[in-house]
Amino acid sequence: MRCFWDERQRLHAPAAEFFNGRLHPAAEHPGRVDSILAAIGATEAPRDHGEAPLLRVHPQAYLDFLKSAHTDWRAAGRDGDAIPYTFPVVQRRPLDPQRIDARLGLYSYDTSTPIAERTWTASYWAAQTALSALDAVLGGERTAFALCRPPGHHCGADYSGGYCYLSNAAIAAEAAIAAGRRVAILDIDYHHGNGTQDIFYARGDVFFASIHADPLTDYPFFWGHADETGEGDGEGVTLNLPLARGTELPQFEVALGEALDRVAVFAPDLLIISYGADTFEGDPISHFRLKTADYPQLARRIASAGLPTLVVMEGGYAVDALGANVAAFLSGF
Repeated sequence: MRCFWDERQRLHAPAAEFFNGRLHPAAEHPGRVDSILAAIGATEAPRDHGEAPLLRVHPQAYLDFLKSAHTDWRAAGRDGDAIPYTFPVVQRRPLDPQRIDARLGLYSYDTSTPIAERTWTASYWAAQTALSALDAVLGGERTAFALCRPPGHHCGADYSGGYCYLSNAAIAAEAAIAAGRRVAILDIDYHHGNGTQDIFYARGDVFFASIHADPLTDYPFFWGHADETGEGDGEGVTLNLPLARGTELPQFEVALGEALDRVAVFAPDLLIISYGADTFEGDPISHFRLKTADYPQLARRIASAGLPTLVVMEGGYAVDALGANVAAFLSGF
């Protein structure tokens, strides 16, 4: 399988995140990729597709914010990484705030997604990595893997969150649509892909399915409930399959079968997998009980759909086992 990675993705290196009223070491850190790279072997550098594919998903104002936020934070006399701390969640109306503190709240929804000095550069190349892996699939490869870091499935069109800044899977989906493909996205990270869902929720041309921890108990809490099925033109084109803490392979396989049945009904000619290895039993911030040996079986079930498939990396925080879990999943294809 062709795998894509760019070393500039290491440049996003936040020192900490603000959680439960305290600063904690960042869970999504550059060290995650070392385990993966050691396990998957050779990778290819992505091609630079420019900003145009990003702009199919994210407005220019949001991209400009990501580029300048850290510089503006420091120019305001602040130390460390730029961390939002106030959010316009009630009676939000269109504003163009000038102070960086306000713009951080305007373009984000949580405090766990700090903007460091090189966050934009790393996020940009994560998106280019997804686009280059997509090129391989569009060029005839059955499956390709995009090692994207930072991940992308929690951020929306105009907001960051959940360690995510640019929506790598959505950017790839839009590029595939522009190339004439019909796209389905299947998110199998432990946490619901709320940002990806939000981007396509009112559209009927992209099917989105997510298998994840029940948001009654787990982040992101406010999205991913089973009754969220889309709206407007997108009604019925979103499928959420929340599962209980402690889920093991048999229960996960039932949900995966349901998701793939719905994918088949939608009849795409390209499948994008948002893959999170935080479903692993030893993940420090998650609570499913999948084992390393389970991942090839899940991948074989996905591959049995017979669709050209782009695998985009999302979460996974059990660093010592992360590479083995990623390699195991890819081996099933």
